Amino acid sequence: MYGERVTKLAPRFVRTVADVLFTGNRATIDAIRTAPPPSPLAPVDLRDPVVVHSVLDLAGRIGDLLLSAGTGNSDTKAQLRGIMSAYGLYNTHVDITLNTVTLYAQFDPSRNPASNFRVVKSLSTDFSRLTEVDRLIRSIIAGATPLELAQKILYDIETSPLPYRNRYALGAWGLFAASIALLLGGGWAVAAVAFVTTIFTVFANAWLASKSLPLFFQNFLGGFVAVLPTAAIYELARDTSLYFPPSLVIASCIVALLAGLTLVQALQDAVTGAPVTASARFFETLLSTGAIIAGIGAGLTAIASAGVILPPLDTSQTAGILGGTTVQIVAGALATLSFCVSCFTERRSMVVASTTALVASVAYYSVLGLATANGLLAAAVSSVLVGLAGGLLSRRYLIPPQITATAGITPFLPGLALYRGMSSILSDQFVVGISNLALALGTATTLAAGVVLGEWTARRLRRPRIIHRYKQLRRPRVARPRAVRRLARPGQAIQPLHWRRRQRKGTQSQWRLDELAQPDAPGEQ
Repeated sequence: MYGERVTKLAPRFVRTVADVLFTGNRATIDAIRTAPPPSPLAPVDLRDPVVVHSVLDLAGRIGDLLLSAGTGNSDTKAQLRGIMSAYGLYNTHVDITLNTVTLYAQFDPSRNPASNFRVVKSLSTDFSRLTEVDRLIRSIIAGATPLELAQKILYDIETSPLPYRNRYALGAWGLFAASIALLLGGGWAVAAVAFVTTIFTVFANAWLASKSLPLFFQNFLGGFVAVLPTAAIYELARDTSLYFPPSLVIASCIVALLAGLTLVQALQDAVTGAPVTASARFFETLLSTGAIIAGIGAGLTAIASAGVILPPLDTSQTAGILGGTTVQIVAGALATLSFCVSCFTERRSMVVASTTALVASVAYYSVLGLATANGLLAAAVSSVLVGLAGGLLSRRYLIPPQITATAGITPFLPGLALYRGMSSILSDQFVVGISNLALALGTATTLAAGVVLGEWTARRLRRPRIIHRYKQLRRPRVARPRAVRRLARPGQAIQPLHWRRRQRKGTQSQWRLDELAQPDAPGEQ
């Protein structure tokens, strides 16, 4: 009886899981790349240069928000072209170099071309605006938003306040560091000190950023501050026989400082054909990481001159009073959830990103438990799962995949390796120190590459609804003339479905509506 019920429910469960993961909605960038509009659904008057410049200005402002939130060059270019083509501008060119966006449009042969130039000021961690911009782009591409309405909505997005107060985001940063401390094997004392230290560091960096202090010095201060209170509490804990490894507190603060860097975006730009932007972003990431390392070195030197010597860290993983695989997996998901809260992410995106991190954490420690596996292999597997599962779930629930990719890999950032490398160099163990710094760099690069590969795979796996296609295969197929098959009603052409990869006419355009409405010429193959 039980076996028969399982036999009946198993196919239904498999179809449901497949329907959730591989069917349904598509991300905005996928819809733009695979099905460009055959005609402008919300056209503008191309004879008026003022209107054309308004379209370019709208696209440039949207590109500013996309780049500041961490979207790659290739995806940003495709979305900007889709916006301009939705309003009737086809002869366009988009160029993005690091933090500049240049748009060019030839709208009338008898007039000079129009252009727009915009500079992205700085990166932002406000993912709520990224979600709203993604919805606006989807609405523009669908033809549901005229130009005047799109300008008003975009202005509301640019001037809208944060979803909740900064103090909640500040507390979320502290909870993020505490979760990382538990993930690394620390106890409640380690988590509490990491919580307080990270809150003070983030608050100090935010205050210094308001005074226009460069990011390099902010990261230097973050690394320096992470060492001083940890050393003071370590002296107190040693007298009371309290389990308090200071390296875990410092590593947790390092991961909190590394969480907002653009390594994933840099590698994505390099893979997708933007080497100049990728080189600049990668150098910026290395410079920020070097500032953190320099701050840690200055802190260790300062406490050594005061007579406080922190114990060395010999292993990459520790087993404290709360050490255990279950605690580490849950702590990884909690760290991702806290990171999403600190970046003002909406609730649906929080759930998707946390679920993705939970699956990736299970895979990470499963691979790490193998006898011949190392940390790089585990990081590679977990990051590919973050890109794959996060990309599929993001498309299912209409969430920008960039949010899931950035938040999903934060629990695996190499904070311990950076601290161990800096500590070993200061202890005259140069070989060990350089090896650990190289391991940290390799781990970060592996995480970024795995996310990009998983995201690419998610785009290829996305298909129309499997159940519907299965039903269509079972229906009797009636042969109809070719011209009739391509027309829904007289004079209305059906857009080609996005899974039809091959076209019979080679490289000819498939968007010529005047030819679709006429029957095939005699003798055409």
